[in-house]
Amino acid sequence: MSAALPHSRPPREVSPAAAALTDSPVWRDLSAHRAELATTSLARLFEINPRRGIDMSIERDGMVLDYSKNLVTDQTIRLLTRLATDRGLGEGIAAMFAGDRVNTTEDRAALHTALRADASASVPVDGENVIPAVHAVLNRMSDFADRVRSGEWRGATGRAVRTVVNIGIGGSDLGPAMAYHALRERARSGIDARYVSNIDGHDIIPVLRDLDPETTLFVVCSKTFTTVETLTNARTARRWLLDRLGDPDAVGRHFVAVSTDAEKVSAFGIDPANMFEFWDWVGGRYSVWSAIGLSLMIVLGPDAFEDLLAGARTVDDHFRTAPFEQNLPVLLGLLGIWHRNFQGAQSHAVLPYDQRLALLPAYLQQLDMESNGKSVDRDGHRIAVDTAPIIWGAPGTNGQHAFFQMLHQGTTPTPCDFIGVLTPSHSRWEHHDLLMSNLFAQTRALAFGDLDEFDQRPAHRSFPGNRSSNTILLPRLTPFTLGQLVALYEHKIFVQGWIWGVNPFDQWGVELGKTLADRIHGELRSDQPPGFDSSTSQLMQRYRRVGRLGHR
Repeated sequence: MSAALPHSRPPREVSPAAAALTDSPVWRDLSAHRAELATTSLARLFEINPRRGIDMSIERDGMVLDYSKNLVTDQTIRLLTRLATDRGLGEGIAAMFAGDRVNTTEDRAALHTALRADASASVPVDGENVIPAVHAVLNRMSDFADRVRSGEWRGATGRAVRTVVNIGIGGSDLGPAMAYHALRERARSGIDARYVSNIDGHDIIPVLRDLDPETTLFVVCSKTFTTVETLTNARTARRWLLDRLGDPDAVGRHFVAVSTDAEKVSAFGIDPANMFEFWDWVGGRYSVWSAIGLSLMIVLGPDAFEDLLAGARTVDDHFRTAPFEQNLPVLLGLLGIWHRNFQGAQSHAVLPYDQRLALLPAYLQQLDMESNGKSVDRDGHRIAVDTAPIIWGAPGTNGQHAFFQMLHQGTTPTPCDFIGVLTPSHSRWEHHDLLMSNLFAQTRALAFGDLDEFDQRPAHRSFPGNRSSNTILLPRLTPFTLGQLVALYEHKIFVQGWIWGVNPFDQWGVELGKTLADRIHGELRSDQPPGFDSSTSQLMQRYRRVGRLGHR
């Protein structure tokens, strides 16, 4: 018999704080202002102010944000920054950096910024400065990376490491994989990196297929050392290694761990001396700066990893000190609020015009939607406004031949972030000139359409324009500038979460599916009829009959 389904739960009450947001004078002023802009075009705004592109551009340590191609005016920015002030954003920023328990549902600090703080800084958590412990781990990571890179650390048969395989999932995979893909041309040590995350055997099996077990090092990333996907892949890798080397002691020379549970790490066969810790105030999607970045440090070198941290640190300082109207993460966050809550945008496209940043949209999907994809506020009450938009994207110019049709002429206007790198690492300027020409052309076309010929063209060849975008430019793609870029988006997401009233540092929606999967997994392997709803049960029965039995 199928398990009974619960009755629909009544909706939660909107909290007084959530109601206060939409009932506030500044929210009403923004709504009225949006109505005033309904007949305004970007073309007209540029005509009124020929310097608009200059006036609405900000540079910080070489990173440039041009937000002039958003349908906003100076009045819009004044109202949005007033909203930020009224919602206590300044106090929220200070609380996060101070180590206050801004992760309210888990009663924790959220101190990814401490991971890249200078060694002289002081960030107390429960009365203890965490910075010395952070730098102690960084120093251990650096020492280990140097030993691997120099060949001092050797595998069980005496050969040096030539491939590092990072085994993790979520932030333990997306962060380091994205950064490695962006910076791998700087890996000159002769050591390659690979990343495994999916429980699907089609992920790890091809990774292992052409590796030499004598020269492979596995980095297993799991805070509790209980993550099902990660530990399943790690056990598969361990079995692969032992089948080929035949020495149980080889595990200790070919596996290291990033975790907090020395007992479980030791039971796996890894010497706890080769365990690199991080802390419960480091969320997975904010953890690339921690020991989760060990694979990066090994392949790129400790100096490059320090540059990554330094780039993020400059944005931290800027975020803490710059006035809101000149603050890059604050402006990006407020513009996102404008598009989501006042212009009805349902999604946001991230479009890096650099193939090395191909994994950035996927990384930002987790960073943004896992952080702010919430419908209740920090006190557990229903939120009165839409929160996180759907994040998606792909590198230009590939995306232009896929979904840009919708961006230009679709019925759902989608704000975009275009990200460009001014100087490539290659010398093929004929490629880069074309690439950057496309970036500049696309932002202009989205903003202005084909205004000069709008009335002369047939409808199917007309482009209305008036579609908003930001342009973010980096001088080069280096560890430093990548650190800047990632920190920029981290803080943008904090801004939006704070104003909406959500806790951007928990992810209970992730836990639900994992818990149910454990129950289903237990029943899937039994011979008893499944005890779920009729759809789930019949799907499980089909898998038993066609999948498992068919494989036998």
